[in-house]
Amino acid sequence: MSASPSSSAQAAREALAARLGELRRDAELTGHELALRCGWSPAKSSRVERARTPASDADIRAWCKACGAEGQADDLVAANRQADHMYVHWKKLHRHGMRRAQEEVVPLYESTRHFRVYCSNVIPGMAQTEAYAAALLSTIATFQETPDDSSQAAASRIERSHVVHEGGHTFALLLEETVLRYRIGDADTMAGQLGYLLAVMALPNVSLGIIPFTAERRVWPLEAFYLFDDHRASVELLTAAVNVSAPSEIAVYAKAFSQLAEIAVHGTAARALITEAINTLR
Repeated sequence: MSASPSSSAQAAREALAARLGELRRDAELTGHELALRCGWSPAKSSRVERARTPASDADIRAWCKACGAEGQADDLVAANRQADHMYVHWKKLHRHGMRRAQEEVVPLYESTRHFRVYCSNVIPGMAQTEAYAAALLSTIATFQETPDDSSQAAASRIERSHVVHEGGHTFALLLEETVLRYRIGDADTMAGQLGYLLAVMALPNVSLGIIPFTAERRVWPLEAFYLFDDHRASVELLTAAVNVSAPSEIAVYAKAFSQLAEIAVHGTAARALITEAINTLR
């Protein structure tokens, strides 16, 4: 878990670059000969093959054509696009505002049967009130210097959270106790949010655990991450979202979630921590 979460994206790019290198060698071409066939400088072909320069779709198709391997181009282009989607910068995602970003994940939310969510910084999106979401998203927009459509984005976030109240979806949520104390918005916003959290945890399809300040750590506090069934993990960094699809890496996040759940309190003890946090706002 010590490696940077963006290592998945880089590893995917390196694997693609290695495959391109294999095609070149199978075609018995030198790097210089391949560059001539593609109309590139030798430096470019070298950078692409060493994963120093990300290959575009056109680069991959030109490389495959030069190596007489046009039949592999589509698969390699698909792999390249998946690598690009692994590490998505927030400023790029929010360049036209945040509402669209909320709406784009609706199909993922609706298709996921079991959510496992760990948050060390804020209340998870599917358990946020509209006022809390608006305050949080406005702060993010200001920091990122992107268009502030926080009111509309918050409304869209609440709309996508309808899955919490539908059948067929289950939620296991883990929060660090610090999340209950971090002040997002004013005191009324926080009180409303924490009160809503009490309501959400009473739902039959929701399990909410709080990791107390006093818990003896088996896993150190991590970046917030979301597990969508066993198919995808999304990790939230300051500058980007990292989307992980490799089964071995998803298994690591699942292991971390399981061990974090063991040191969390649930039920009455969790409600007591939330109520205590509400009382400090008075």
